[in-house]
Amino acid sequence: MSGATRSLWRFSPDERTLIAGALLNSMAFFAVLPFASLYLSDRTELSVPLIGAVVGGIALIAAVGGLFGGLLVDRSRAVRLMGMGLAANVAVYAALALVGIPEPIVPLLLLLGAVRTLVEPGTKKLLSLADTGDGRIFRVRYITLCLGAIIGPAVGAVLYNISPVAFFLVPAFLFFLYLLLLLSRSRSLNALEGPKSPAPPSSALAVSTALRDRSLLLAVGAGAVIFLVFSQVESIIPLYMRERYADRTEYLFALLLICNAVLALAVQPAIMWLSERLPRRSLVLLGSVSFTLAFVFFWLSPVHLALLYVGIVFWTLGEAILLPLPDIAVHELAVDERKGTYFGLSELRHLGFFVGPVTGGWLLTINASVYFLFMGLFVFLCVPLLLGIRGAAAGTDEDPEPALSSGPDQA
Repeated sequence: MSGATRSLWRFSPDERTLIAGALLNSMAFFAVLPFASLYLSDRTELSVPLIGAVVGGIALIAAVGGLFGGLLVDRSRAVRLMGMGLAANVAVYAALALVGIPEPIVPLLLLLGAVRTLVEPGTKKLLSLADTGDGRIFRVRYITLCLGAIIGPAVGAVLYNISPVAFFLVPAFLFFLYLLLLLSRSRSLNALEGPKSPAPPSSALAVSTALRDRSLLLAVGAGAVIFLVFSQVESIIPLYMRERYADRTEYLFALLLICNAVLALAVQPAIMWLSERLPRRSLVLLGSVSFTLAFVFFWLSPVHLALLYVGIVFWTLGEAILLPLPDIAVHELAVDERKGTYFGLSELRHLGFFVGPVTGGWLLTINASVYFLFMGLFVFLCVPLLLGIRGAAAGTDEDPEPALSSGPDQA
């Protein structure tokens, strides 16, 4: 038991720094982005589709630009790039707080996606280098996202009703704290990367090598499938609820998200325990079945409201199991010199957030039964993708040992 406790909860100083920074990052992110549509509606004359395009464009820029950010991280220093990105975040949020006319709002919001490409690949590279080797730090990072999803919107809702200045300056302050934390530990964090090669491989060669790694492409594909399914709870499920609960939807949906975030924190010890004991196949199937059962209960929720919240229990279980797995896979696949490129390329899985709402909305307009049947089955596409990942490092697809250390079959 003492060994299990150390494995789960004892962190090195570098890990603590990165976990604290991830928490500050997620709180700042969730304090603003969930309210971006409302802010654009209140401050600009944009139509609803254009507002959706702007908000979605933030994620799209971050997804596509992640590869370039990853390449820069491998050729430069993760801490240096992250510091530039965090400083840029502070500047953009401060500009949004001070801008008095609507014209600059859209480009400033889109810049948030661009500066994210400087922070995320470097963060994941350092997390991977600081990890003890089992990838559990990416499950801990998922916990910080859950905490941010609880604290951030609560803070953002209060600030939004106070003033736009407070709404944007508080997240800017959180990013500033993260920057100070990063700089205070820069020497130790830089040491994780070791000395830089005097002649690093060209960007074209790095990308070509990554694109030839079948296991990496499988991890990206699995992540895109999982994100496509995961995006339904914040995009299409509330529309389905609106047809059944009308004016009660906002209240019921808010409670649903709160339950999701709280449960996600509560189940983490059990998920970590399971991930060390279950075979990888069993763990992935359990997560997929949980998502499917969630869609079944969401579909049946008009029979009784309680089924909606039974569904969110299964949803949270599937989310907690599957969401960290693509990052864990990339962590185990990439050698240290290519972690930035690999994690940058893996950001392409966020395209699932783009495609998911469009696909789900189209299916729901056809028929609710078709929608739930498709989503409940589609999630199983991640199973062969995750199980097909092989090799402990880049370019070792032929290695017979599987990459995801999720259970006893990895011994």
